[in-house]
Amino acid sequence: MQRYKIKIEYEGTPFVGWQFQKNGQSIQEVLQKAIFNFSKEKVVVIGAGRTDSGVHALAQVAHFDLKKKIKIKRKSLLPAINQNIGNKPVTVLKINKVNKKFHARFDAKKRTYQYTIVNRQSPLTLQKNKAWHIRKKLDVKAMKKGTKLLLGTHDFSTFRASSCGAKSPIKTMEKISIKKNKDKITLKFTSKSFLQQQVRSMVGCIKYLGDGKWNLDTFKKSFKSKSRIKCAPPAPACGLYLKNISY
Repeated sequence: MQRYKIKIEYEGTPFVGWQFQKNGQSIQEVLQKAIFNFSKEKVVVIGAGRTDSGVHALAQVAHFDLKKKIKIKRKSLLPAINQNIGNKPVTVLKINKVNKKFHARFDAKKRTYQYTIVNRQSPLTLQKNKAWHIRKKLDVKAMKKGTKLLLGTHDFSTFRASSCGAKSPIKTMEKISIKKNKDKITLKFTSKSFLQQQVRSMVGCIKYLGDGKWNLDTFKKSFKSKSRIKCAPPAPACGLYLKNISY
């Protein structure tokens, strides 16, 4: 048996998410079918991050095992998988042989998510389904003040989806950045792991700071309440990207 590690890029718009579901096609399903088509072996592709429907990835990491030796050389595996994916918006960027003890999800030390906002009046064209379009001018300085409160180890229950299966709401936010370039605002969040909908919920609350619906005190009270009903509406999935995973 040989274990393989792959790095994947995908647009999440047409999928129900990373993980296999009965109500639509997932990225996991696309990859498993592609691998089966050339290897004739049923595999389970384990991802480092289980992105939700509509969420994109710049560098998702996953692993799978092939029990039988295949005649295709390692350098030919990459085009073999991509060719069998076809015209779906999923591509494998890199593939490597790894030790059978390697686990894409449990061995990950850090995950970085990126959220993209386009802050302008005009509708989106090239960035449609790939960013959150906000017409009202946002105060980035106010947004930055809010992110400082999120750094460190806290109970993030306010930003936790009701369907989240994590054992604990305690997470350590190692790094948060907000940068504005013309009409584009990019937020990045780094932690070992995240709760379900945590990033989108945090961005939704940070946006309330930016558009003046909340002041810093209201933001702080929402965060410290540890209550989901005190959270602003989560930011839409279209602006969220799994940017990087460190091992």
